[in-house]
Amino acid sequence: MEEKAQFSGASMLLSIFVVLAACKLGQSVIEPVVFALFVIAIVWPLANALQKRIPGWAALLLTVVISLICVSALFWMIGWGGHQVAEWITANLDRAEEVLVSSTSWLEEHDIYVMSMIKENVNPSAMIRLGHTVALRINTALAFSFIVLLFVVMGLAETPATREKIAASLDHDTTQRLLSAGKEICDKFQKYMLVRTIASIATGVATWAFIKLLGLQLAAAWGVLAFALNYLPYIGSLIVTVLPAVTAFIETGSPETALLVLAGLMILQFFIGSYLEPVFSGSALSISPSMVMFSVLLWSYIWGLLGAFLGVPLAIATLTLCEKFPSTRWISEIFSGEPAKDSKPARLSA
Repeated sequence: MEEKAQFSGASMLLSIFVVLAACKLGQSVIEPVVFALFVIAIVWPLANALQKRIPGWAALLLTVVISLICVSALFWMIGWGGHQVAEWITANLDRAEEVLVSSTSWLEEHDIYVMSMIKENVNPSAMIRLGHTVALRINTALAFSFIVLLFVVMGLAETPATREKIAASLDHDTTQRLLSAGKEICDKFQKYMLVRTIASIATGVATWAFIKLLGLQLAAAWGVLAFALNYLPYIGSLIVTVLPAVTAFIETGSPETALLVLAGLMILQFFIGSYLEPVFSGSALSISPSMVMFSVLLWSYIWGLLGAFLGVPLAIATLTLCEKFPSTRWISEIFSGEPAKDSKPARLSA
């Protein structure tokens, strides 16, 4: 019995390794499919509700248009906020250089020449390479978006037929478990995005109000970016916590003000992420904080920025699927973040 358990555990670890390696090597194929499935899970209730009132093709078209509007609005916010910050930095380059020189004087006294290193690396050829890289990234993103759109359209059209095929091709018990897991995963994805949106709004408003209260510039830009980038767990929060402190330092030349901005934004992020999100999500999205961190880091390594966004949903889906089968239920119980049944309840959420 013990040898059988060891073999089962080794087989599971090997399977996990093979799946992760396949996701890394087959990123260009698997990544858009996974993202499309996530989008389908989010928008399917809308498509299903519209199909009861209008023809199927019209419901599908309207669902896709609404989804595109929402995604485009989010990217427009990131672009607008980034443009405002870039324009401000360009207009204050002299001030930034002055502050940098004065703040690095101590380092230069110890033969660490920061300005020299910056000037060596920031040159016309480096700018050309950067522009080429940005253009390549934009082309890749556009191609990726088009592929995802095709998968979403086809997936939404085939969802009812897929459910019927699953019910017909598997035994009743397995079918019920898979369909139940699928429905629960969709519900959790929708609640996850709702909670994340509420937290993003709170983060954006709080960031704008805090920076405005200190009398600093770029309050609106950082508020918009805080809202949009909050959809990226940890990474987005880090960006809109550190960079506002940098611009505050450039604007005022005061390390105390920069530290105040950094500390204030860290407290806001901690309060919203550790208190408000669990209050809104309850136990439905309960997941171990360590599992959240691990998922974000793991999928960031495998798929980059999109992996950071999909890390938590993939963890939610995996734990939900594990919960439906007795042989893997222990995985869900360990990493769900819920206390043991005989312990005092505590809510920790993704």
